[in-house]
Amino acid sequence: MSASGAENKIMLMYRLQTDEVYRSIIVETVPSSALSCIATCFLFIIAATAFAQSDYVPPRTEYGHSDLQGVWNFASHTPVQRAQRYGNREFLTAKEDEENRLQSITAFEARAESHFDGVGGYNSFWYERASIGYDLRTSLITYPANGRIPALAEGATMQSGGLSADIPGERPVRFVVGGISKDGPEDRGLSERCIVGFNAGPPFMPSSYNNNVQIIQHRDHVVIVTEMIHDARIVPLNAGPKLHDDIRLWSGDSRGHWDGDTLVVETRNFNGLTQSFTTSPNGDSYDKLLTERFTRVDIETVEYEFTIDDPSTFSDKITVMVPMTKVDGLLYEYACHEGNYGMTNMLRGARLQESMGK
Repeated sequence: MSASGAENKIMLMYRLQTDEVYRSIIVETVPSSALSCIATCFLFIIAATAFAQSDYVPPRTEYGHSDLQGVWNFASHTPVQRAQRYGNREFLTAKEDEENRLQSITAFEARAESHFDGVGGYNSFWYERASIGYDLRTSLITYPANGRIPALAEGATMQSGGLSADIPGERPVRFVVGGISKDGPEDRGLSERCIVGFNAGPPFMPSSYNNNVQIIQHRDHVVIVTEMIHDARIVPLNAGPKLHDDIRLWSGDSRGHWDGDTLVVETRNFNGLTQSFTTSPNGDSYDKLLTERFTRVDIETVEYEFTIDDPSTFSDKITVMVPMTKVDGLLYEYACHEGNYGMTNMLRGARLQESMGK
């Protein structure tokens, strides 16, 4: 928006499926007097699009299943939790959304400028902070109805970590981001050691970058490959025996089935070494049941919905919906271990500081 408020630079886009042809409207530099009219028309278009998509029939694989294959982007600017001022309100107006985006960008840039030494000084150029599609929801959480993480269960554990200074703790570190020291690799978080990505899940959640996933389908298996940490989940679609309860994995044990045109994946047997919900520092995932649902709603969009049921951590279930948009391309190789110069240089820098008496 201009400083005077006389003009507003906006971009409004919509996709309407008509014989698999999508159309876009882009409006730039419009007078303030016209903004409310455009926003109203845009919301009408969204409603018409939703109606048109209700009859959408997805393409089929050679095995007769809904075709979910390809590379999908799950970036989003929508907050995980709903701001309390919205109560149970699910959607923003287009004007509110634009104002929130500008406030978010301004705050983010101010933070980046304050880190002038380079540590944590990423500006918006380096971050994937907006979805490819358009989403006016007030939160990614759809249940509970208030769009917020429910109260903790009695005795729920708390995971430490974060992007701030190192904190006291025990080696090896089990939280995803951050560390306790720089004496060795085991002092650093799981993502820095290329064990678990901070958006790869499961479930995968929008984050700063690498918000891409590839789905590959076969008659009796589905492979879900996240770009971050290049983790591949091979999900059987049969009713074979589940893993013994004593066998615990970072990504759990996933089993899938089809519910009409929706792929349903249930995952249990997590190893209990990560938090229950990646955006909350609580729980240990040991008792967590994760249910993911993948539904293709138009030629370019998959609705990715997941529910976390972890009574040891939360007093209620949590359901999240993240739209995923088709990407015309392939995943980049993450090569985390091979390219982990940050770990080597971090430890080398710590040894240099020690030699200098710092």
